[in-house]
Amino acid sequence: MRPHQTDTQMAPITELAQKLIRRPSVTPADEDCQVLIADELKPYGFEPEFMNFGNVRNLWLRRGSQAPLFVFAGHTDVVPTGPKERWAYPPFSGDVIDGMLQGRGAADMKGSLATMVTACQRFTELNPDHNGSIALLLTSDEEGPAVDGTVRVIETLSARGETIDWCVVGEPTSSEQLGDTVKNGRRGSLGGTLTIQGIQGHVAYPHLADNPLHHLAAIISQLVRHRWDEGNEHFPPTSFQVSNIAGGTGASNVIPGEAWAQFNLRYCPDTSAESIRHTIESICAAQTQAFHIDWSPLGLPYQTMPGTLLDAIGDAIYATTGFKPQLSTDGGTSDGRFIAPTGAQVAELGPINRTIHRVDEATSVGDLQMLSNIYEGVLTRLLT
Repeated sequence: MRPHQTDTQMAPITELAQKLIRRPSVTPADEDCQVLIADELKPYGFEPEFMNFGNVRNLWLRRGSQAPLFVFAGHTDVVPTGPKERWAYPPFSGDVIDGMLQGRGAADMKGSLATMVTACQRFTELNPDHNGSIALLLTSDEEGPAVDGTVRVIETLSARGETIDWCVVGEPTSSEQLGDTVKNGRRGSLGGTLTIQGIQGHVAYPHLADNPLHHLAAIISQLVRHRWDEGNEHFPPTSFQVSNIAGGTGASNVIPGEAWAQFNLRYCPDTSAESIRHTIESICAAQTQAFHIDWSPLGLPYQTMPGTLLDAIGDAIYATTGFKPQLSTDGGTSDGRFIAPTGAQVAELGPINRTIHRVDEATSVGDLQMLSNIYEGVLTRLLT
């Protein structure tokens, strides 16, 4: 069931999404996207507080001071465009072509930001004295290292006793149609850079050298074959992937003196990060002692069990689309991992994710209107 939407109804969402897309906020840049959003919501009683750390821009935008506190979380930064000549339309054009909003960030996640803002505007107009409080938590550090973004805002809020009860993260979770999938958790993320030291030499005299690429290949082979766990009814099994690998001087007759690989594991909570580190280090040590691992910041897994928030989301999706969503914990990580440890119920719901991080990223303007309606429905069910 897809409700008919008029151009007039869709215009505020589309126009705001276009304004956001036309600001090339490649991580960690914000390009005043957060200022634009703050200006949109200040007339509706939302008080902006900018929390900037280093070159990262964060915004805490709150209406009300009472519990319970509902939060929309999102990010204004986007990934790089890649070769612009490969895009059918300029990546920061924000053009609407055949009902599809074009541009980097259309689905991930400036479209979601526009739907959050418009949902809050309509809800507060209809319910000026609603229960509890509403806030938006925005960062420009989600697509980057994620060390000065949401995690720092949460630390600040926790230090002064602000507690989040419910949080919807606007990541693009839908698969085939809007609202078909809600992420109620994510696997953990553990990665690093493995460096192997060898002895450089001539390929004709291997006994005088020590080839680090051979050690690295043997280690990777074992790690790829290793069975970390079987997963469980809520989470897929832990997976190991190599993302980058390098070594060599460029000459075909030189054994290199160093080789390195970057890797990442998305791990099921059945396996701890500590045990994964121990296994990787043990496999490396069995092959060579001349290794070093620089571990990346740990992303903890989280899961929100069925309850108040998921019920409200499911009911709002059903009222808008006519079907109930599927709960899932697969895919990448999100800033929900920083919010869930506070005790908040956290879920992720956003546009179809088919084109995210790709050339010709786009999302349906009709889907954005429905998403805004769903977000408004969640607010109505939780705060009235």
